[in-house]
Amino acid sequence: MSAPAHALLAIDIGNTRLKWTLYDRAAPGARALAGGAEFLDHIERLGEGEWAGLPVRPAAMIGCVVAGDHVRRRAEEQIDEAFDLPASWVVSSTEEAGLVNGYDHPTRLGADRWVAMIGARHRMLGAQRAAGAGPRPMVVVMVGTAVTVEAVDAEGRFLGGLILPGHGIMLRALESGTAGLHVPTGEVREFPTNTSDALTSGGTYAIAGAVERMVQHLRKRCGAEPVCYMTGGAGWKMAPAMATPFELVESLIMDGLLVIAEQRAVRLA
Repeated sequence: MSAPAHALLAIDIGNTRLKWTLYDRAAPGARALAGGAEFLDHIERLGEGEWAGLPVRPAAMIGCVVAGDHVRRRAEEQIDEAFDLPASWVVSSTEEAGLVNGYDHPTRLGADRWVAMIGARHRMLGAQRAAGAGPRPMVVVMVGTAVTVEAVDAEGRFLGGLILPGHGIMLRALESGTAGLHVPTGEVREFPTNTSDALTSGGTYAIAGAVERMVQHLRKRCGAEPVCYMTGGAGWKMAPAMATPFELVESLIMDGLLVIAEQRAVRLA
């Protein structure tokens, strides 16, 4: 591997998988050189596997992790083994990259939620500038193992958010608590007429309802129409069920990590 001065390894460790992307520089809009995902049970494969064959060696690393200290340490061992780099993990704070944290205890906000909001705000500001318009309030939705629905006002203050179970958790909870519900995954229907469709539709509309309620709250609070961003591995499942217009973004977390990496580099320069 060669060693360009600015290549960046960005890592997002969620509840089930470690996602990573190698970028050509630490800035929004950077070109992805490589990327992948690994289930948490198999993190030890990375150092001698996919990371051993990268086209370039990263000069720096940034990431966020919600899976706990044990998983974080295992990832750090692989980063050290493959690249001999110090690990830099984002921790929620009172303010970063133009976003102000309104959580009662700012450091207790999940790092993935914080980083995704930063990525979404950067995206919103860019789109509004291109349209010759000012900032808008945002609802930021991540659909994964759990679902989070965040509200950010036009000035960049995180007002608060919802956490609810993802599709899989909802289904497993019903299966474990109710006899006779071990059925295949169904389809989303307006009027389900079998148990599989009823379960799948119920979970999907529960998430859609939470998003739409937060949009209503934020519209009333700010007196303006919010822009809604959705991300996460299961985000595409929500499209047919959503009444609220939204933009599906592949990875707001990676976008946010690039914003944070650039701003931190500027401060240290």
